Amino acid sequence: MQSRPPSRLVTEISLDGPGKRHGYVRVPLSSHESAYGFVPVPVVVISGAPGPTTVLTAGNHGDEYEGEVALAELARSLDPAELTGRLIIMPTLNQPAAVRARRTSPIDGGNLNRSFPGDAAGNVTQQIAYYVEENIIPLCDAVCDMHSGGSSLHYVPSTVIARWADVDKYKKSLAMVRAFGTPAAYVLDQPDDTNNTLLGAAGRKGKLFIGTELGGSGALSRETIRIARDGLRGLLTHLGHFTGKQQGKGAGFDTRILDLRGPEYYVYADDDGVYEPLAELGDEVVAGQPAARVHVPEKPWVEPLTLSFALSGMVLCKRAPARIRRGDCLFHIGTDVVA
Repeated sequence: MQSRPPSRLVTEISLDGPGKRHGYVRVPLSSHESAYGFVPVPVVVISGAPGPTTVLTAGNHGDEYEGEVALAELARSLDPAELTGRLIIMPTLNQPAAVRARRTSPIDGGNLNRSFPGDAAGNVTQQIAYYVEENIIPLCDAVCDMHSGGSSLHYVPSTVIARWADVDKYKKSLAMVRAFGTPAAYVLDQPDDTNNTLLGAAGRKGKLFIGTELGGSGALSRETIRIARDGLRGLLTHLGHFTGKQQGKGAGFDTRILDLRGPEYYVYADDDGVYEPLAELGDEVVAGQPAARVHVPEKPWVEPLTLSFALSGMVLCKRAPARIRRGDCLFHIGTDVVA
């Protein structure tokens, strides 16, 4: 395979060696306001006794806050003397999006979690993706990428893994899910080599991966931030990083493992209007059950359109804003994994 060119990004700190360091990954940006400027993507490295390396990311989408808060807290509070191995923590991976509370970058419109494997000479978002895939992921044993539903969606607090063809890797992924301890987890098909998410990047580099979807609606709640904090400690304990007082048992739920596969798992808007949900998060639904009514208040003489679930399962995710446009996702469900 042809080698890829080196990243143009500069890291202010060493990612190797003992102790605790923080600084920025500098993404070059020449703009009208700043001819020789850079976008500062924060990174914290904490290294203790010899052991595994885990990469912890959040802010991949800039309007998803549980991971940003939990990782920033962990970066501040953790003493290297309490750690086995190394943590590479990047709480606002898509920094331009995070500071503007946007899913996508205000600089180039890029969706970072649809930009892997990136481009060394591309726009800001593509360069961040390239750096992460080529410079960060190869250093680690496991990746944890923390998401929520953002501004438009809300989730049952969940973890996310892939159904790897490597049975041992899949079993290790399931063990990470149990250690994190969310109410639900959903399993995606193994990503192929063209997958443009951070999951795909981890797969290409042969690394373990776990993601999260913790709440959403563009807000934090006491429960979802608790799940993020406790889940992280449970996961890091399971991965061998904590052996003392930092040890944790996870978020405390008996996780229900669900499949999420093709388009039949989703309910999409067929037209513009205002949607009235007919199911709530965590509900058990059956195929053919009404999912939503779509009203058109600007045409009060038009009867609402009823949309239905195509499969039976549990409602994992629902749209937050009531105003919709054709093509918007209103719900998705999960179905119990059959061993």
